Amino acid sequence: MPLWAWPIALLIVAAAVAPLVMHWLGNPDDQRLVDLDVYRTGGEAVLAGRPVYDFVTPAPQLLPFTYPPIAALLATPLAMMSWPLAQWVWTAGVFAALAVAVGFTFRPVLERAGRTQAVLLPLLFAFLVVMCTFLMPIRDQVRFGQVDILLVALCLADCAARRPWWPRGFLIGLATAVKLTPGVFLIYLLITAFGGGDQAKVLEQRRTLYTAVITASLLTVLPLAVIPQDTWDFWFSALLDPGRVGANNATTNQSIRGMLLRLYLPDWLTSVIWVALVAAIGWYGFRYARRAFQDGDTMTAVALTGLMAVLLSPVAWIHHLAWVVVVLGAIVGTGTDVVRVRVGLAVWLYYVVPIPWWGVSLRAAEIPVLSPVLGKIVQNAYGLGAVGLVFLLGVWVRQRHYTTITK
Repeated sequence: MPLWAWPIALLIVAAAVAPLVMHWLGNPDDQRLVDLDVYRTGGEAVLAGRPVYDFVTPAPQLLPFTYPPIAALLATPLAMMSWPLAQWVWTAGVFAALAVAVGFTFRPVLERAGRTQAVLLPLLFAFLVVMCTFLMPIRDQVRFGQVDILLVALCLADCAARRPWWPRGFLIGLATAVKLTPGVFLIYLLITAFGGGDQAKVLEQRRTLYTAVITASLLTVLPLAVIPQDTWDFWFSALLDPGRVGANNATTNQSIRGMLLRLYLPDWLTSVIWVALVAAIGWYGFRYARRAFQDGDTMTAVALTGLMAVLLSPVAWIHHLAWVVVVLGAIVGTGTDVVRVRVGLAVWLYYVVPIPWWGVSLRAAEIPVLSPVLGKIVQNAYGLGAVGLVFLLGVWVRQRHYTTITK
């Protein structure tokens, strides 16, 4: 493989994403990477001995720290940096994590390109990184300074690395401890470790499960020795306060519960419907994920589990849909099926354009019947799309895979 092609690939990525990065890092200071400000201020609270869950970031954001205590401890290096340096370091980390995710997600396509013409591999890799950068959930990683793509990279690496140099399961445990939603991968490991199939794969899944659970447990308990009061405050107060994460009925909440809240039904009815839908979609999603694992399609299994992290969570902002990167790789597969590639491009475009905000504009137009009905559907486009992707991955991709093999 020509090494000279990799610097060219890096320059291509840098040139393509520079306008996006400079736009968001050029925002007014109080509008810039506001979630990174939350992480950094949490680390500052730890270093200063102040209560982590009592502070909010400066006006006009006034955002509280909502992550588990271990996240506050891990944020202390950010607190030691100047604010401008932390912004650049974090943004570089976002793209590094995206590069890792793209490398694992599109590995079959990249390897095939490398076998055809070695110079194509770095250039195709650069193209895919740029394409994924402009997905709205990834753009929001840069805009807000979010952590989601890092969590995607951690869970994906744990599941997809062929010969990991770390104990497999450690990264899933770390991700789960830092932000609870990756805990869906513990469910995935459980159902694949005790769900039958190839005995060697099952035994490896069991070891991965045990490592993930032990890691998550240790990292959850560890803060008791360092910040005991903050640990108590999180698990018995802050975690139970839904108001800390913002307006749950906002357009940016594309979880099942978020979509239901925007129907403004009675609270008891919303809760009943939510539980029923979570049970149904969770059953199908994890069932399809286990089936994909047993078929040897790890990427589809990971993509389905990632979608469960979005749909089943009470709150899932648009940036939580960073899992769409993995979904695209699962749809495209090896890149030899033109139909799958076209569908992948359609899904990519769907999550590039800001469809939910079109729904907001349509509702604001107050057109009789059209605004309250179609406007609300369009407003929920990313969440409804995620539901559709569960069945696309679980049924259509599998059927397409076997159809292609038998031709």
